Amino acid sequence: MKNIFVFTIMLLMVYACKEKTKETQAENVSEMGNTESATQSEWITLFDGTSLDEWQAYLGGEVPKYWSIKDDALVFTPPTPEERKNAGPNDYNPFNIISKKEFTSFVLSLDWKISEAGNSGIFWGIYENEKYGEPYQTALEIQVLDNEKHPDGKNGTSHQAGALYDLVSPSEDVTKPVGEWNTFVITINHDTNKGSCELNGVVVSSFPVGGEELNAMLKDSKFDGWDGFAQYKTGKIGLQDHANIVSYRNIKIKEL
Repeated sequence: MKNIFVFTIMLLMVYACKEKTKETQAENVSEMGNTESATQSEWITLFDGTSLDEWQAYLGGEVPKYWSIKDDALVFTPPTPEERKNAGPNDYNPFNIISKKEFTSFVLSLDWKISEAGNSGIFWGIYENEKYGEPYQTALEIQVLDNEKHPDGKNGTSHQAGALYDLVSPSEDVTKPVGEWNTFVITINHDTNKGSCELNGVVVSSFPVGGEELNAMLKDSKFDGWDGFAQYKTGKIGLQDHANIVSYRNIKIKEL
């Protein structure tokens, strides 16, 4: 009888251990699911193909009518010379658009498609102030370009697609033909003072994002002596009007 009692107790203990293991496994699966959800939720959608709510004109106001949603893409169709002339002072361009929110360190992911012989750019660290008529007066830029047919593509590799404009050339040209979508993943980290641009899965440029390292680069560039240029860690994201048709889609950002 004693042996039967001991055997019964052992069976109950084994059963209890199995049930506890199942509970632990279920908890782990649940935690993994929560982690995945949290990771996904870290991304902030700036443009999903349906709304321009996260954007505004530079220096305020609604997104200019020249930026429109077509086939889930944000498309810029430049104004005519007459429309541009009547838009305001010569030192102010109202057709650039910027994010409503400011960011410091982040990963920015987006797709872009440039028109033949087209030019555009992606800015960050924009300091929005009336003393600066254009985002490029304060913000660093990753170049968007038709490398083959736009004149800037022949004006030094630091002006080609994926370059930190006029500062760091892309390591190679991995752009797709005009009319096809390209993907940028731009990382800006002020804690490590490192930035990079990944183009179509290849990291084509790496660079400092502030401090003495960046200042030394600026002294050897067109930006030498520019008041306020690249001096703001926190600022807005911008998409450039360079008088050419350009399209963007799937714009999202994750703060670091």
